[in-house]
Amino acid sequence: MHIDPLYILSGFVIGLLVGQTGVGGGSLMTPLLVLLFGIHPATAVGTDLLYAAATKSAGTLVHGMNHTVDWRITLRLASGSVPATILTLIILSTVPFVGGESARIIALILGVMLLLTALSIFFRAPFLRMMAPLTSRLSPKRAAVLTVVTGAALGVLVTISSVGAGALGVTALLLLYPRHRMAVIVGSDIAHAVPLTLVAGIGHWWVGSVDMVLLASLLAGSIPGIVLGSWLSARLPEAVLRPVLACVLMVVGSRLVF
Repeated sequence: MHIDPLYILSGFVIGLLVGQTGVGGGSLMTPLLVLLFGIHPATAVGTDLLYAAATKSAGTLVHGMNHTVDWRITLRLASGSVPATILTLIILSTVPFVGGESARIIALILGVMLLLTALSIFFRAPFLRMMAPLTSRLSPKRAAVLTVVTGAALGVLVTISSVGAGALGVTALLLLYPRHRMAVIVGSDIAHAVPLTLVAGIGHWWVGSVDMVLLASLLAGSIPGIVLGSWLSARLPEAVLRPVLACVLMVVGSRLVF
C-alpha cells in the first residue's frame, strides 16, 4: 500500500486546524481533496466521513473523560440523524457516482454547505442574541423534539456533503440549550458526529465511494496534527483563528458554487 506524503501533509494541516478551532474537518478536507487533488466529489465525501469518524472518536473519549458530553442530547441527535443517514444512503445508492453531472451536483451541494458553515461562524453571536427571546421560552419537551429534527437534517446534509456536523450542529444546539456550558455543547456535538459519520462512511464504502489508501494517508497525518492543534489552542487566540477559518470556507465554497 503506497502512502502519499502530500495526503499525510494535508491530514496534518487539517488536523492542526480542527484541534485549534473545533471546526473544519469536513469543511476543509473534502474541498481540498476535490479542488487540489482532483478526487471525485463522491469519493472525497465518503473518505472524509470515515476520516471524521476516526478522529472524532478520540475527541469524544477526551470529552467523555472530562464529563463534557450530555449523552441525552447526543442520543436525541443520533435518533434523528442515523435513520435519516440510512435513508439518504439508500437514495444515493440508486444514483451513479461516476460522470461529470453527479460530480457537479455534489460539488454544488458541498459549496453551499461551506458557505452556510462560514456564515454560522461569522454571525453566530449576533444570531444567537437575536433568537434568545424565542429559544429561552422553549419547553424541555419541545427542545427534545427539535433536537431530533436537527439530527435528521444534519444526517441528510452530512451524508451528502460531509459538512455541517461541526459549526452548524453547535449553532443549533446553542439555540436549543442556551443554559448549557459551551464545552458541553461542543462535546455533545462531537460525540454525535461519531455515529453519524461512521454510519454514513460505511454506507459510502458499501457503494464504493471510499478510497482506503487515501484514508490511511490522511489519518497518518491528522492524528499528530490534532494533538499539536489541541496543544496550541490554549496558546493562540480563537477570536483570530475562527474568522480566518470562516474566510477560507467562504472562498472555497464560492469556488465550488461558481
